[in-house]
Amino acid sequence: MRAEPQAAAYRPDPQITAIAEWIGDAVEPAGFPRQQLRFRNDRWAKAVGLNDLSDADWTRHFGAFEPLPDNLPQPLALKYHGHQFRVYNPEIGDGRGFLFAQLRDGEDRLLDLGTKGSGTTPYSRTADGRLTLKGAVREILATEMLEAQGVYTSKTFSVVETGEELWRNDEPSPTRSAVLTRLSHGHIRIGSFQRLAALGEHEQLAALVDYTLTQFPGPPPPEDAPGRDEPAIRLMHLVVERLADLAASYMVAGFVHGVLNTDNMNVSGESFDYGPWRWLPHWDPSFTAAYFDESGLYAFGRQPEALRWNLGQLAIALRPLVEAEPLIAALDRYGPCYEANMVRRFCWRLGVESRGVENDGALIAAAEVTMREGGIGPDAFFHAYRFGRNATGALAEALEGYQPAGDPHDYWDREEPESMLIEEVEAIWDAIDKKDDWSVLQTKVSALRNMSEALGPAPAPAGLGSGG
Repeated sequence: MRAEPQAAAYRPDPQITAIAEWIGDAVEPAGFPRQQLRFRNDRWAKAVGLNDLSDADWTRHFGAFEPLPDNLPQPLALKYHGHQFRVYNPEIGDGRGFLFAQLRDGEDRLLDLGTKGSGTTPYSRTADGRLTLKGAVREILATEMLEAQGVYTSKTFSVVETGEELWRNDEPSPTRSAVLTRLSHGHIRIGSFQRLAALGEHEQLAALVDYTLTQFPGPPPPEDAPGRDEPAIRLMHLVVERLADLAASYMVAGFVHGVLNTDNMNVSGESFDYGPWRWLPHWDPSFTAAYFDESGLYAFGRQPEALRWNLGQLAIALRPLVEAEPLIAALDRYGPCYEANMVRRFCWRLGVESRGVENDGALIAAAEVTMREGGIGPDAFFHAYRFGRNATGALAEALEGYQPAGDPHDYWDREEPESMLIEEVEAIWDAIDKKDDWSVLQTKVSALRNMSEALGPAPAPAGLGSGG
């Protein structure tokens, strides 16, 4: 059974203030015409000591953004650059969000409360700094589904409807507005390092390495790793391990993020920033999520390579601090780390004990053939063959010798699994948009949490150690 987030006291800890002078700019939240609370994640609010807030107080903090006690006195819009579809862009940063607060959970992790749709910042360019309500609903669904599937993801903490009419070219307009608050394991991106390297701010670059190693610690590099005592090399090894695991978790989930730019890569290894995402309707490595991804750069099957490319950009950004050879050695670990995480996450979701990388790799290959020939996606596959049941033909041969793992649950007796196909998402939004009926969303969230319970404790994220 999946453990619920453990209750903890409110522990404010705005560590970002030590680097605030050069990592971001203080900004003001937008003044919205109204604030109507639509979603509060009390599961995770209790983990950071905020679940006892009344709805009115919650809305003051996460709709009007009145500072939390002993926390950041003013929101901070973070600065970064990034490769967007592999074109370098130095003119980005938090354009419709900011870091609102930092606090510790019961595991002593430093967590951020960050926003989306909270108004313009110095990095908004020509945009309005707002978020559509549909975008907020989609992020609730994405994060709840990913969390249930064992992906290390940000949590949708709060959604407040804000009473404005927004015009968008990819939604029927005018459309309703909202502000969303995420709970996440940091907001330091690969693009944060790229900016400092591009500007030649090497002292700050070294300080950011130290900050991330302190706040997001993990295991040391392998004993034979060159330069393993250098802070930048230690960080590179950790981020390689984390993003290799993130890539594997996307593939096992059948999830397509859609926009895997370097400014969307969190060095803590946590997935975040959900825009044009999709889940596979059937097994198709060429399936893309974003209509503007005309070349299929971030197609489902290309995601592992995309994250590896992004790690290469981190290595380039760290080059002013260390020699190239140990950075390349760290980057060379990506492939083996990815394979190891693929098999452990695949076996976990299928509910079988691992039999080693070679056997598990053969099982994954047989699973891909089964999905492709059967025209089904990962959700249907893992549900139908959970614990190795129902297998025939080549899949049954690949499963020979595997032992079931995990606890029984009545979820596995259902004919169909929970899924998150685009038709379901549109139906949930349609109920909200046309009838203001939020019960369909609430029912879906409850169902996803039930699936999470059935799957049991997820594999621990790679590259995170004590306090990480």
